[in-house]
Amino acid sequence: MTPTSPKRVSLVTGGAGFIGSHLVEYLVRRGDHVIVIDNLATGRRRNLGRVPEKDLTFIEAGVSEAVRDLDPTKISEIYHLAAAVGVRLVVQDPIHTIDTNVLETSAILDFATAGMTPTLIASTSEVYGKSTRTPFAEDDDVTYGPPTQPRWAYACSKAIDEHLALAHHRQQGLPVVIARFFNIVGPRQVGRYGMVLPRFVGAALADKPIQVYGDGRQTRCFCDVRDVVNLLPVLLAEPRCIGRIFNVGSDQRIEIGELAELVRTTLDSTSTIDHLSYDEAFGPNFDDLRHRQPDLTRLRQVTGFTPTTPLSQTIRDLATELGSDLPSLESTA
Repeated sequence: MTPTSPKRVSLVTGGAGFIGSHLVEYLVRRGDHVIVIDNLATGRRRNLGRVPEKDLTFIEAGVSEAVRDLDPTKISEIYHLAAAVGVRLVVQDPIHTIDTNVLETSAILDFATAGMTPTLIASTSEVYGKSTRTPFAEDDDVTYGPPTQPRWAYACSKAIDEHLALAHHRQQGLPVVIARFFNIVGPRQVGRYGMVLPRFVGAALADKPIQVYGDGRQTRCFCDVRDVVNLLPVLLAEPRCIGRIFNVGSDQRIEIGELAELVRTTLDSTSTIDHLSYDEAFGPNFDDLRHRQPDLTRLRQVTGFTPTTPLSQTIRDLATELGSDLPSLESTA
């Protein structure tokens, strides 16, 4: 009789968060046992409610604290998603943002290097800063606003994370991949920290005004989380991805004012669409980017990735997650 092969053990930091919980479910479905580290500062334990207890080890702690009791040689893969996220949170608490993003990433990279464990580091389109080049390519130069504007603390801290990860790869041989996320959306995302789509959906479900910041002509590209989490293990398993940065998301742009209208019509809401200045929303001198679109050439060349979930379906699923009954509508995106 052939002995049963031991389960692959994957570690997901921030695994009770929006993206992390979807990734944990995917990894369990493929047969992994998953260790989740999450201090529940922004994650929610109930996000993991669909994961069988036998397939999950949950550690409620910060990353640097939790890894002290783990053996890196017993872990097959690491997905580092833990971070301070959301523009509002970043503006309100830049100390937490910088400490969380830089110190905890340094801790996980040291831990991964001790076991030479393949590691994916989640980064962000914010790293591109105020660059006016569109679309953004992974090797483009970046431009940030001054340190006197807390808004740029997040971008700078995530750029440091990337530098750290690539330094561990070059100097110590750590197999690492960096995924720069562009506006990942979907069920379990919350609007508490400034995330635009759940804010819009929550307002539309309550038939309250949908608040659009600025003139609404700024553009973003939105990609469903369920498309993205299927991709992450592919990036980590592909040798051509090691030591490289990849934009991850959709490259289909939509104006934020158009997004508000799509939410309203998809959910058959009576909400009005109101405009709020950036100063009113975030305080004086808030600096935002007019257009944010990824160049996905590198990602497509290596993985062939193409998002498949229409934005209108994401809107309906996010609304359903919030507990609303939606009309059965044909896809409009």
